[in-house]
Amino acid sequence: MSDPAQSPGVAPALLRPEPALAEPAEGAVLGVEMEALTAPPPGAGPADDAQPSIDADTVTEGDAARDAAGPAARVRKRPRPGERRVQILQTLAAMLEQPGAERITTAALAARLTVSEAALYRHFASKAQMFEGLIEFIESSVFTLVNQILEREADAVEQTRRIVTVLLQFGEKNPGMTRVMVGDALVFEHERLTARMNQFFDRVESQLRQTLRLAAEAAGSSTPTVEAQALASALTALTVGRLQRYARSGFKRLPTEHLDLALRRLCG
Repeated sequence: MSDPAQSPGVAPALLRPEPALAEPAEGAVLGVEMEALTAPPPGAGPADDAQPSIDADTVTEGDAARDAAGPAARVRKRPRPGERRVQILQTLAAMLEQPGAERITTAALAARLTVSEAALYRHFASKAQMFEGLIEFIESSVFTLVNQILEREADAVEQTRRIVTVLLQFGEKNPGMTRVMVGDALVFEHERLTARMNQFFDRVESQLRQTLRLAAEAAGSSTPTVEAQALASALTALTVGRLQRYARSGFKRLPTEHLDLALRRLCG
């Protein structure tokens, strides 16, 4: 197996998208074709509640003659449905990458987007709902990758290694999301958000138990369930711990550091 830190196209990067692999080489981690979010520059685009200026109006050359007919001849340029929601989440994720960004206020988020706080609440009922949008992206991205691994890889031990690898590589490519995953960004938020992230890792551990039990049975173990439970717990703790170290080191200690060797020792 190649060094996981060097495997191309591993996970859908929120802020730094990479092309997906059509068919991974032997030992490479599976890629996934998924639209990645790209953080917009501060002040990009008019706010939903901003007063339109003459420059913000879209008037085609052919419609110049109709300008004299009044405001009805002008068409205001508006974001497509859902576009503003995505822009808000992109910016929130980008802000979470900054030092000391464990707590982000709606006022700071609105200022970064150059909109009013009221504009944010047109798309999200609360800040907690914004974080839920990020968590949904994490869940969808990671488990899409996990399902691809289960479909394309027959060996249970290799499935286990790749599941841990793609999860850590997703966090590495999306530092802001890592703060959400380990709960640092949720400390001052609604407790249901922390509970949902805990459920995410419970689901990961459950999937690891399944693959490890198959591996233990194939190896002729007399206690495959017990072995699977113990190792799945250890691998989940390893994953969470590496993500926490990554976030709390200011994203300097990569979660995939020496990962291949560690997984070989743990998984065999």
